[in-house]
Amino acid sequence: MEEQFILRVPPAVAERIDRLLKDGRSGTFFIGNDHFPASLLDLPCIVESYKTYDDSVLIKTADVGQIIMVRENGDPDPEGVEYKHGLTPPMRDARRRRFRREPDLNPEFVQRVEKDLHDIIYRKTTDNVDILHIYSYHSCS
Repeated sequence: MEEQFILRVPPAVAERIDRLLKDGRSGTFFIGNDHFPASLLDLPCIVESYKTYDDSVLIKTADVGQIIMVRENGDPDPEGVEYKHGLTPPMRDARRRRFRREPDLNPEFVQRVEKDLHDIIYRKTTDNVDILHIYSYHSCS
């Protein structure tokens, strides 16, 4: 069973950790005299964490969106900033198998559509709409 813990550090250490996490996503994990390479990675989806006091009522305790991956010396660095596998075996390669791919959209097209929607909302006319086509589409359905 997985457990959570809170790491409480003095303000000076917290500032240093915050600065390190903003500057990069890799570091070194020390335990005793041993040190291991570590990386901060985004999970493919948010994982909710629950706790129970009476084995019947669950209380949500946290949303987990990142993982600190500690590796053996010599293991390759992870590719990118996202851990492509979830926390459990069914989530293996979750991004590719379970989530739809983001569409390839032309940024100019998106900006034009946003402008047209803005114009429609504020009762302005648009340059890119064929009114006859809209009326004929709605009358046929």
